[in-house]
Amino acid sequence: MPKTYRVAVFGRTGKGDYGHGVDVCWLDHPQTEVVAVADENPDGRAAAAKRLGVNCAFADYVEMLNEVKPDILAIGPRWIDQHRDATVAAGERGVHVFMEKPFCRTLEEADEIITTCERTHTKVAIAHPTRYSPIISTVKGLLREGAIGNVLELRARGKEDRRGGGEDLWVLGSHMLDLSLALGYDPEWCFASVLQGGEPIRREHVAEGAEGIGPLAGDAVRATYGLKQGITMTWQSYRNQGGDPRRYGLQIFGSKGIMEIVEGSLPEVHILQDSSWSPGRSGKSWEKVTTAGIGQPEPLSGKETGHRHLYAIDDLLSAIEDQREPKCSMYEGRRIVEMIAAVFESVRVGQPVSFPLETRVNPLTLL
Repeated sequence: MPKTYRVAVFGRTGKGDYGHGVDVCWLDHPQTEVVAVADENPDGRAAAAKRLGVNCAFADYVEMLNEVKPDILAIGPRWIDQHRDATVAAGERGVHVFMEKPFCRTLEEADEIITTCERTHTKVAIAHPTRYSPIISTVKGLLREGAIGNVLELRARGKEDRRGGGEDLWVLGSHMLDLSLALGYDPEWCFASVLQGGEPIRREHVAEGAEGIGPLAGDAVRATYGLKQGITMTWQSYRNQGGDPRRYGLQIFGSKGIMEIVEGSLPEVHILQDSSWSPGRSGKSWEKVTTAGIGQPEPLSGKETGHRHLYAIDDLLSAIEDQREPKCSMYEGRRIVEMIAAVFESVRVGQPVSFPLETRVNPLTLL
């Protein structure tokens, strides 16, 4: 019989809550059972216990780990100021982790997590849902087959709402950077500018960011990454410049067309097979891409009506049993944090920076 994994949930009501369903996703999986919840907020804790159908509820997640001894800790808060501490606490006890993104605040924190979890052989999976979607294999196959010709550049944007700029880079940009890594693109360097009110950011612009991000600045971010594949990727975001529909997503430009991906557990993927990149010139049309191919209906797998994290849970359980790393592991999480940090490090030193970064703290603390 397949093993049933005992899951403990950590949330912080009013301080990141339980993320994008990182608490309830386990209720939809046949191999997982939620056994306890921790939340420092009494009302939030009671509501979570009722929602999850558990009797064990704690104010402190360390006490929960010690008493319940779960197989997996689900770290739900969208605020990331406790991500390092909670993951290290779980890792020290050999408890595997599934956590809301972004991974953590600095490369220093990422290094500490990895050191602990390597020592105890603990698996850490990060909730970037697109990474786990089967459509990623389809997109990679189409790119290999030359569906848009030779890839020439990648362009990504945030939602460019009230969070546009630095916050958008952390919260939504992390999805886009993860997506580029999932498709196999490797960054070598980053050159960026970050503006606040039209001026290059200075020390006086730095303030504590939302969602526990730490020191943050910028209402406009323009970043270029040089990729090992000999091309570039740009990531840009300007505050309060979002459209309807949004531009949020990743576009891959090739010599024969464009592939566009909007993130999610069931991402929206479209292709324009047009070397001019302009339907107005060519008369070509965008077509939908599914796991069955271009212009084909999506075959139903049974997960379409389930929770957005079911693919990720499948992958984490498989990683535990096969003793491999999850698709979006702590190592990939560190790479994403490094790509974000590189934007601010490039601004700090006033020139392109190479990977891996030498600076492991938040570069904005050194301005």
